[in-house]
Amino acid sequence: MTELPKTFDPAEIESRWYSHWEANGLFAPERPGADPWTLVNPPPNVTGSLHIGHALDNTLQDILVRHARLKGKDARWVVGTDHAGIATQMVVERQLNARHQKRTDFSREEFIAKVWEWKEESGGEITQQLRRLGCSMDWANERFTMDEGFSKAVLKVFVDLYRQGLLYRDKRLVNWDPGLGTAISDLEVETTEVHGKFWHLRYPLADGSGFIEVATTRPETMLADMAVAVHPTDERYAALVGKQVKLPITGRLIPIVTDEHADPELGSGAVKITPGHDFNDFEVGKRAGFKAAEMLNMLDAKAAIAQTADGLVPGDLIGMDRFEARQRIVAMLEEDGALVRVEDRVIATPFGDRSGVVIEPWLTDQWYVDAETLARPAIEAVRSGATKIVPKSWEKTYFNWMENIQPWCVSRQLWWGHRIPAWFAPKVHSEGSTTTYQSGFTIDSSRPPELTNPNIAVAENLGDALSELSKHYAKGTEFLICDDWESYRQWFVRVLAEPEHPGRRGEQIPVVRDNDVLDTWFSSALWPFATMGWPDADVKAAGRYPNDVLISGFDILFFWDARMMMQGLHFLGEVPFKTLYLHGLVRASDGQKMSKSKGNVVNPLGLIERYGADALRFFMAAMESQGRDIKMDEKRIEGYRNFATKLWNAARFAQSNGIGASSTIEPPAADLPVNRWIVAETVATVQALDLALADLRFDEAANTIYQFVWSRFCDWYLELIKPVLQGGGGPGSFSGDEMREALGTQGPAAETRAVAGWVLDQILVMLHPFMPFITEELWSKMGPRDHELIVAKWPMADARALDPAAAQEIDWLIRLVSEIRAARTELNVPPGARLPLHVRDASAETQVRLARQDAVLARLARVDQASGDAPEGGALQIIVDEATFVLPLGGVVDLEAERARLTKAIGAAEKERDGLAGRLNNPSFVERAKPEAVEKARADHAEKAAEAERLGAALARLG
Repeated sequence: MTELPKTFDPAEIESRWYSHWEANGLFAPERPGADPWTLVNPPPNVTGSLHIGHALDNTLQDILVRHARLKGKDARWVVGTDHAGIATQMVVERQLNARHQKRTDFSREEFIAKVWEWKEESGGEITQQLRRLGCSMDWANERFTMDEGFSKAVLKVFVDLYRQGLLYRDKRLVNWDPGLGTAISDLEVETTEVHGKFWHLRYPLADGSGFIEVATTRPETMLADMAVAVHPTDERYAALVGKQVKLPITGRLIPIVTDEHADPELGSGAVKITPGHDFNDFEVGKRAGFKAAEMLNMLDAKAAIAQTADGLVPGDLIGMDRFEARQRIVAMLEEDGALVRVEDRVIATPFGDRSGVVIEPWLTDQWYVDAETLARPAIEAVRSGATKIVPKSWEKTYFNWMENIQPWCVSRQLWWGHRIPAWFAPKVHSEGSTTTYQSGFTIDSSRPPELTNPNIAVAENLGDALSELSKHYAKGTEFLICDDWESYRQWFVRVLAEPEHPGRRGEQIPVVRDNDVLDTWFSSALWPFATMGWPDADVKAAGRYPNDVLISGFDILFFWDARMMMQGLHFLGEVPFKTLYLHGLVRASDGQKMSKSKGNVVNPLGLIERYGADALRFFMAAMESQGRDIKMDEKRIEGYRNFATKLWNAARFAQSNGIGASSTIEPPAADLPVNRWIVAETVATVQALDLALADLRFDEAANTIYQFVWSRFCDWYLELIKPVLQGGGGPGSFSGDEMREALGTQGPAAETRAVAGWVLDQILVMLHPFMPFITEELWSKMGPRDHELIVAKWPMADARALDPAAAQEIDWLIRLVSEIRAARTELNVPPGARLPLHVRDASAETQVRLARQDAVLARLARVDQASGDAPEGGALQIIVDEATFVLPLGGVVDLEAERARLTKAIGAAEKERDGLAGRLNNPSFVERAKPEAVEKARADHAEKAAEAERLGAALARLG
């Protein structure tokens, strides 16, 4: 046994123990024959740093994996990072900009080499921060979504889906970020309300018979309008349906069509339709018969005005920034008499979360996954219970989204990432001495290449792609591998510039690989099985698939969780995880969402420095209530630091009284009721804890162990056994000197030390998943061990150890002591005063208990048992079960002064109670006051009502 320091210092303990665990491979101990148990963490961005959401997510995961490890399972927590295409490319580009360089100064290969260099030097800071949180991850097998094995899995999935007809290239609207020059996912779009305007425009009918009025928040998009829609039942426009209007500025003739998207109650009831620049309009356009290839596009990749396919945009607008063009177009409409009026409006506007620029719906060629087909098995998996979603309330949201899922855009216009394994080559047509080359693309340097009709090969490598492409050409045809789209375009420029070329044979055929990379959600969707070595390893046979549970924030249910379901079921025929647990958000103390702009972001590393990782972890667990959002409360974290200190001091007390490490996982034999009681309480706690963790009730699990440690063990058991350890504990107990001489012998003191040591061991094991650092430190200091706590055995929940008789006696004792203490406090009895204790109507069982617990009552309640009836006069009276306990107060308390004090205090409490009740019964206050003010008034009313009742009971006790 090593003596513990007086002061609990989390920082020193945490760094020392984590290094020891990792260096000795204790996060993935060898356990041949043990049942596998696997958990994968949502891979954080390689550019990321630990935020409070990570702290919650990873704390919950660590609780489960440490619990499984203690239960004897071959528990592995797979760790890794995501290559974070956009974020990482931005970081490296900013570094280049600081050196007055830009990405395009380098070849693609040179730039990617710089990204890898950054990754090796600076990437993965968050993995060090996860260590500070105490995450027991399998670092020896850390993965990265761009490592060789993982990339192999990504390529296989892309190629297989393409060959199965489930992945294709299509022209659709995407969220286009003009600042980054790429499509982005919905998750990367932040919608913010901004002050804007609503322009009402007049579109004249082509036959000159009148006009129709429309309104828009983006007047510049009228350059690409293709229709005006009215509701099919709107009688105001019935005669106009089928007619055409002539657009101002461009003069384009567009039809008036019917569509239920037009709301007769909104504005004029007529809406302009720009299918190439609005998601709703895109669907309206398709219903109106426009093919995607026919939809007009009036913006380039930087959101500057571009010429439409019909060439009707005035030349002086071409190249103008969209917002500059907006002002010019509004002025032109006003000059033309087409501007009716302008309204000020607050408009929900999409911004890129990284670029900060306004996102444009933009019509481009991208790669898509047939998510509707892949979603069907994933829907059935949840319906059948193959995967259970916790909390169950999220199932409705899951089904609604999956049953209405749209094609999944998986391509991004970046350099960093998994480059799409697709190669293109022109179609060649030879007739006589003439050879014609069709590029297969509309190659415009201002926008991504638009697919027309190339030869295409999707393959896992260039060699396989060329073999596939060679089928389209004459035998012996040579291929020219182009580095990028520009070199491919230049080849065609050269061909067209040489007059003799169309008749010449033997020209090399240019081949270009798709410049785009895959969305990072595509690769991370393979995380549950690609991290295990698939496709080379049989992960199902190894028992590592499906994973046992996935812990995730609800905000990535569709972006990550559902896509893992789809890909796992499609490629392995089984769900990727048996249970999906969705937790809530960590909000600021006032309930607001945390954001840098609001200045209310909490740094978990700062909290760890102030209170220790154990305290932060316990707070996260205690506050996590099946998906509900958590309000940050630093005072509670401080309280859990105090909880750790209380446990530390309890261990020091144990050491000072000869209590050390237990030698058995089974409870020691016990005769004393207090020892039988604490053994039974320990077993009951194990049972409750197992049940709570099985149900993923983290708050209930944390509260269970907290109440047992603080109240049952520290506040009561250690106090109850002091008379036994220090002498005077009843028949067979030791005196102080005898105890010290007889350490280790049988008898009440020896029994109590054995039981106390065993209970403390069980506490350390049960608390370890929540507070790994302090528990490991105490485990190591309480006596010699043959293994660390992290690989100890979970306590046995043996119902045979439950002892109803002992539980009833100690419960009776605790209630009696608590009632006496509370009454003494309420009646201002001096703390040091000893009171005589008389009892009336006591049963034989109560008399036996009083005799057996005499020393405990004398110590904890400051009473001396007296015989006979209590003397006349004021007395404190308490009823516990059938007996009345009387404690005369004569000479100890001024009874009249105490009655007067209590009467006055009761009156004050009742006055405040009634005043608050009046406010709460006033509908005006409840309806108009802030919700937090109403809630506080209710809490204050309950507090004052309870105070009045308590003081009234105290007055009644005086008799």
